[in-house]
Amino acid sequence: MNRTILLGAIVMGLLAIVLGAFGAHGLEKLVPADAVDSFETGVRYQMYHALLLLFLGTWNALNLKKLKMVFRLVIIGVILFSGSIYLLSINSLVAFDFKTIALLTPLGGTVLIFAWSFLGYCILAKK
Repeated sequence: MNRTILLGAIVMGLLAIVLGAFGAHGLEKLVPADAVDSFETGVRYQMYHALLLLFLGTWNALNLKKLKMVFRLVIIGVILFSGSIYLLSINSLVAFDFKTIALLTPLGGTVLIFAWSFLGYCILAKK
């Protein structure tokens, strides 16, 4: 499982770097500045959680079941939170109106909050 978590961290970090570079050098010419700022927020939170997964993949203090739960929550949360922000940021470039999925952003944020809360609970409850 640690290998899966580390690979997840690497993929998320790599994508954050690529998307961050795209946002800084390509997207700024295509969308308004506030859309670029939103895009960068998605990248930043994706990188924060890539680093969390990197830490989790090297840390052996949680049992496998709890480790899987935190991993899944982080992946789902980042996909919903950052992914929806990315799509909303490019809304003016495509025919589909991504504003219809805007509720995925706070849902993803809630999942990420739950992931951190669950991790904190696991640490505090560990004997």
